[in-house]
Amino acid sequence: MKILATFLLLSLSARAAVTLPAVFSDHMVLQSGKPVAVWGTADANSEVTVAIAGQKKTTKADANGKWSLKLDALTASAEPQTLTIGDKTINDVLVGEVWLGSGQSNMGLQVQGANDYEGSKAAANVPLMRVFTESSPSATTAQAVGKGSWVICSPETVGRFSATLYFFGRNVYDVLKQPVGLINSSVGGTPIESWISPKAQKASAELKPFFEAVKKEAAGIDEAKEKALYERQVAKWAEEAKKAKAAGTAAPRKPRDPAELRKRKGDVGGLFNGKISPLIPYAIRGAIWYQGEANSHGPKPPFYQAQLTLLAKDWRTRWDDDFPFAWVQLPNFTREGEGWPEVREQMLNALSTIPNSGMAITIDIGDPKNIHPTNKQEVGRRLAQWALGEVYHKDVPDTSGPLIDKATVKDGAFVLTFTHAKGLNAKGDLAGFEIAGADGQWQHADAKIEGETVIVSCKAVAEPKQVRYAWKDNPVATLFNGAGMPASPFRK
Repeated sequence: MKILATFLLLSLSARAAVTLPAVFSDHMVLQSGKPVAVWGTADANSEVTVAIAGQKKTTKADANGKWSLKLDALTASAEPQTLTIGDKTINDVLVGEVWLGSGQSNMGLQVQGANDYEGSKAAANVPLMRVFTESSPSATTAQAVGKGSWVICSPETVGRFSATLYFFGRNVYDVLKQPVGLINSSVGGTPIESWISPKAQKASAELKPFFEAVKKEAAGIDEAKEKALYERQVAKWAEEAKKAKAAGTAAPRKPRDPAELRKRKGDVGGLFNGKISPLIPYAIRGAIWYQGEANSHGPKPPFYQAQLTLLAKDWRTRWDDDFPFAWVQLPNFTREGEGWPEVREQMLNALSTIPNSGMAITIDIGDPKNIHPTNKQEVGRRLAQWALGEVYHKDVPDTSGPLIDKATVKDGAFVLTFTHAKGLNAKGDLAGFEIAGADGQWQHADAKIEGETVIVSCKAVAEPKQVRYAWKDNPVATLFNGAGMPASPFRK
């Protein structure tokens, strides 16, 4: 017995003591069909062995204790496997499709806050789906470990999953019948500049005017005045909360400290450092982005295409993988005076500057009075239609709604052509089109569908120069394709 105990002790001591990113933990899903990166830290110059599914690889930590290696591509498997990394044993590991979801509160909105929670809960006994929620905060430097754990999908757990990510993943799972791993790294109220590495942003000549404009805007903030106003708001809230408690009614929402809100948003690259960096280079099939609301005001909207393009390029470069990347275009919502139409346009234009990309158009499923629309089932379905068609090459009705291609003038009218225009049709009266002449004054226009084109004219504008569609904060979507997908708002 003593000899056996000594042998086991020596065997364990021979395995390097490693520290791993949180994403390497029980119930994880590894990406199939591509090399799988594994990394962490160990004692300086020690050997680290990684083994799974009959595959074993060894590497050596450097003088600082850092090490990494890549496993050969794994085959999708629903059979739970064991992954050993140095002295760590990770149990119940599946191999399938892994997607990263990031952005602000609409990515973070949970299944329990979406439509038909009871129905979703009843149908959520799907143990081959797992979700990892990156819960680490923003940081001033790039982090390596992160925080979070993998959770198996069940009626008891699904309520806390990102709704958009879950419904996307569920649609993918239902077609592929393979394990699906979803990684949620999102924070409400955050701008896109928090999610791109500081180095990439500082090196971008295209974004130099953006930072100059933001700096100028920030210089106009009177912090003392802002603090005094916040304190008055809190005092008023305390009185109202006291009265509500005495009356047995719900207390009003406590005001939020604007200084703390700015800190939470992570400044430039803060959320990249804290919530994306720990995930790199975990093998993924692709990424989904759901953000834009926080960049719809002030001087920010005109820069969104450049920022989204840089985000995709920066992440792909750091992952060393040109993975598919898709985003959700801002929906219809009533917030007059902000740049929602312009951000939508920037998102549309990014399709031409981000290769291997897609966009879920949601102009018909927003909520005019709620910045967090609850029909996340359809948002997830539309993202999944893109992924199933473009990434997995499955036969789907279409992967997008109609996207404007060309706008040419003929006989005093605009002739509009679209991609994804098969079965072009109107829901109700075809409306939402406007035309402007050389004076730049927009006029209501008549529109009609002819095959896969739309003819737009206005008697008041004899020589049309510009045309646009659904160019409002809260437009009515009327133009669709045969797959039931709405056309993206545009101007030409």
